[in-house]
Amino acid sequence: MVLYDDQLLLRSTPQDQSTYSKPYFASDPRKKKRALQMMVLMVIRILFVGLFIGLVFSDPPPVQDYCVAVTDSETYIPCKNSSLVTIEDFMFYGLNATAEFNDAGQAIVSVNVNTFPGLRTQGVSLARADYAVGGVAVPHVHPRAAELVWVLEGTFCSGFIDSQERVFSKVIQKGDVILIPRGLVHFHKNVGDIQGTILGFYDSENAGRSTFRETMLKCEVKEEHLEKDLGLSAEDISKVSGRNLNLCGKAEADSSTSPK
Repeated sequence: MVLYDDQLLLRSTPQDQSTYSKPYFASDPRKKKRALQMMVLMVIRILFVGLFIGLVFSDPPPVQDYCVAVTDSETYIPCKNSSLVTIEDFMFYGLNATAEFNDAGQAIVSVNVNTFPGLRTQGVSLARADYAVGGVAVPHVHPRAAELVWVLEGTFCSGFIDSQERVFSKVIQKGDVILIPRGLVHFHKNVGDIQGTILGFYDSENAGRSTFRETMLKCEVKEEHLEKDLGLSAEDISKVSGRNLNLCGKAEADSSTSPK
């Protein structure tokens, strides 16, 4: 029995009809050439997509051994003169200390390229976060990095929300590690009865951090947009954002009439 399609010829002989049929390239050189061309195109497409993802969604690879960022220059200088680099450029001190707690009961020590210039071009950073009992990390995203969270002390309810609005959360304890995929909204809360500490590791020299309150509840966003999107009144939004929407509207009106 012989079966044809556009690319392959399926043939079974009397000896193997009772078991299986083996596909193979047709003996026609034109069909064989066409099949090989399609395979090559598929490989090229896969390589192109992989290269595109690597370039767009990750820090660029270094082109030298190291690039210590220059933070005290008025003009942008990408790297410190290598002859002036010392071991101290690759050291960070103070991760063992607790920072000042904010109103949410969270204290963060960030170790990124802004606080540790030696990280430039290395594609890594980390942060220590301490939480008082009941302290929270409000829902936020790191647009440029995935995050590995390692619990050093305490008990946390941690999780993230994917693009299908599914919530993945779990109570994690000392020694546990949870992965937060790149760019997804996530959260942490100390649900234990003692102060807790976590370490976050990022695959970027500067992961970035954005919360809804910081990005949306600002004067630059018109009130009617927030009311329609959130389904809340102006008064409710004002309570959540801690700002007076009328003042923002007035500021917007004033700016439109002020001289440029």
